[in-house]
Amino acid sequence: MPFADFSFSVPGQVRFGVGIIKQIPDELVKNGINNVLVVSDPGVVKAGLLAEMFGLFREAGVKFTLFDQVEPNPSVETVMKALEEYRENGCQGMVAFGGGSPMDVAKAAGVLATNGGELTQYEGVGKFKNPPPPLFAVPTTAGTASEVTPFAVITHRQTNYKFPVAGPSLIPRVAFLDPVLITTLPPQVAAATGMDALTHAIESYLSLTAHPFSESMSEKAIFLIGRHLKNFVANRQDLEAAGGMLLASLFAGIAFGHARLGLVHAMAHPLGGFFDVPHGMANAVLLPYVMQYNLLADKGKYPQIARLLGEDLHGLKPEKKAQQAIVAVENLNKALGIPAKISSVGVKREAIPQMAVDTMKSGNVKVNPRQAGVEDIIQLFELAY
Repeated sequence: MPFADFSFSVPGQVRFGVGIIKQIPDELVKNGINNVLVVSDPGVVKAGLLAEMFGLFREAGVKFTLFDQVEPNPSVETVMKALEEYRENGCQGMVAFGGGSPMDVAKAAGVLATNGGELTQYEGVGKFKNPPPPLFAVPTTAGTASEVTPFAVITHRQTNYKFPVAGPSLIPRVAFLDPVLITTLPPQVAAATGMDALTHAIESYLSLTAHPFSESMSEKAIFLIGRHLKNFVANRQDLEAAGGMLLASLFAGIAFGHARLGLVHAMAHPLGGFFDVPHGMANAVLLPYVMQYNLLADKGKYPQIARLLGEDLHGLKPEKKAQQAIVAVENLNKALGIPAKISSVGVKREAIPQMAVDTMKSGNVKVNPRQAGVEDIIQLFELAY
């Protein structure tokens, strides 16, 4: 295994290594928790990924309840079901085991568990007073990095609107990153989630609120994705590639937790809200179009993105060096089988005006390097369509 086990805080603690989930029961007991709600999804259950952890829980005498009804782009209704399970079973904390959706549900249910009320009243940053119950996260995809971010994004089905709930206390107490757990991903999921991580890295890198620490995290993430993503999609059993992508996702998550994102995410959320497009896929399709739009505002970072993705810029004029960053992303999408148009992932053209309105509600619009209004967003959606 090319990556040694290590640990650091962000401010939650991160533990990385093959077999690291063996440490979860001890960590729960150390925190005075012997009854947890495990939040997951049907795909994780079907893959048999929970069996080892459940065996460890039984050996340690930790009581657990499984809530495995989380869907992609999880809804308010799903959060309420998870909350009901948490309360009915007298749980003291949660373990989110899966991709970003189970982690989002666990975070949102935790907010309601300690604050009450309706989830929509906590839309935005720092809108809840009481910290949620202790949360421990085990990612099974290399993309969302929800295991180290202060955000949960939930869909309001009645309005097709995806909204964030955010606050520092939403960062899981401990994240357990085991490369083995992502080796069962289907290739298309590995591709989409990997491009989600790349979108996090690039958008946080270009954000108006980026700073030296976040930029260093973004750069490392872009480099690791350029080096490992194609190999990982080609062979998910490649532990070097799997470990590299888990770390890339982690670093990109730390970066955007500090610097926010941009128009790609602002536009991707309506695609999920209206048409249930998987978040990573929505980001991947939109990324080249938004990068082209933001090129006008580049202050020298685009050539660095190209270099980090492995592009040879020797002999190119400055404007060509910058353009090569977009070409690199387009080529990566093509190699991974990502569609070039949002019409290919089920989006209907008549929804574009309302999706543009919803896009403008995102705080990510304000930190995008190039200013944008509703008409600009409509044009971008049309180009991507």
